Amino acid sequence: MDKPIVKKKGIKRKHIYWIVGGLLLIFLVYKSVTGMRGSSYRAERDKLTISTVDSGLFNDYISVIGQVEPISTVFLDAEEGGKVVQILVEEGEMVKTGDVILRLKNNDLTLNIMNSESNLAYHSNELRNTRIQMEQQKIANRQQLNQIEYELNRLERKYKQQKDLYIDQLIPREDFLQAEEDFEYKKQERELIYKKLIQDSIFRENQKRSMDENLSNMQANLAMVQQRREDLDVKAPVDGQLGLLKAQIGESIGKGQRIGQINVLTSYKITAMVDEHYIDRFRAGLPATIERKDDTYGLLVKKVYPEVRNGQFQIDLVFKGDVPENLRTGQTFHLRIELGESEKATMVPRGGFFQSTGGQWIFVLDATGREARKRNIQVGRQNPMYFEILDGLKPGEQVITSGYELFGDNDRIVLK
Repeated sequence: MDKPIVKKKGIKRKHIYWIVGGLLLIFLVYKSVTGMRGSSYRAERDKLTISTVDSGLFNDYISVIGQVEPISTVFLDAEEGGKVVQILVEEGEMVKTGDVILRLKNNDLTLNIMNSESNLAYHSNELRNTRIQMEQQKIANRQQLNQIEYELNRLERKYKQQKDLYIDQLIPREDFLQAEEDFEYKKQERELIYKKLIQDSIFRENQKRSMDENLSNMQANLAMVQQRREDLDVKAPVDGQLGLLKAQIGESIGKGQRIGQINVLTSYKITAMVDEHYIDRFRAGLPATIERKDDTYGLLVKKVYPEVRNGQFQIDLVFKGDVPENLRTGQTFHLRIELGESEKATMVPRGGFFQSTGGQWIFVLDATGREARKRNIQVGRQNPMYFEILDGLKPGEQVITSGYELFGDNDRIVLK
């Protein structure tokens, strides 16, 4: 007879498969949920700066520090090299155009001037002697021409007399022909002498013109050399204040070396360095203001320098209207520069978050105020107080505006 099969009690292999599969499913669901929630960082609320997104009039301006400078600066360069023998004006003193600031000494230049003067004197004497010889030759040529004219007149008279006598058959034909030949020869000789005198006259004029040009060049060269001697006196090119002088008694100064500057104090300008973020928005004519002793003074941007150095570019501003009294070179002022018209906008107060995110995202608090999540935003303009928000935030929302250095790569901030 068949024996009945008794079922074994306990966990079977298929049950183990079902249990493992369920645990794996639970684990996957948990990871999915926690992954959606993102990594989190716990922070103390009172150590963070939490600001409210606002809607209002956005004033498009920036605030920078500017420094007072003269309206223009003229540099002093040594026209000639030499040793400093005398300083007549000290730094900070006022000078007039042409005032001697310092004197130099250059023995080589002095010797060069003496040689030039000697050469000019020598060539002037040579030119004078040549002119005398030319005049003497001119007189001699004239005398020769007069002598020819005299002899020609005499021979012409004799020829006419012999011709009349020959016609009357009172003299032989040979005497007539000889008188005629002498007269014709002297005529030809006179023509040759006359042409020679013309050529000599042209040559003398060209020679005289060339000598005059040489003498004029030598005189101009001497004047330039003498001007070099005057350039040993360094003079003020404009009225102003001697702001810098780099020279000492006995010091050797090279030709072209910069030895000082003169500040033109007829007016002043203010220079400032601006962050390169604004370079595309700056142009000449932008208005600006400064405050001094409860008074406000207007300025205009005069020049925007194109070079960017160390993340900044330079601008020059000039006063529009009244100028503050008793300005001093080097004084500093806080400038408010208007970049555009004021417009209504969504705004977030400035904070350290911008340095960490570049304005691409920000942590936004939820309705409970107990946690904040990362959200992408778009930042537009900025002024010293606010960032303009173009997209990603709504007025009334709260955001963390302090620095994010401690948050790492976490997507959620839990506030304690």
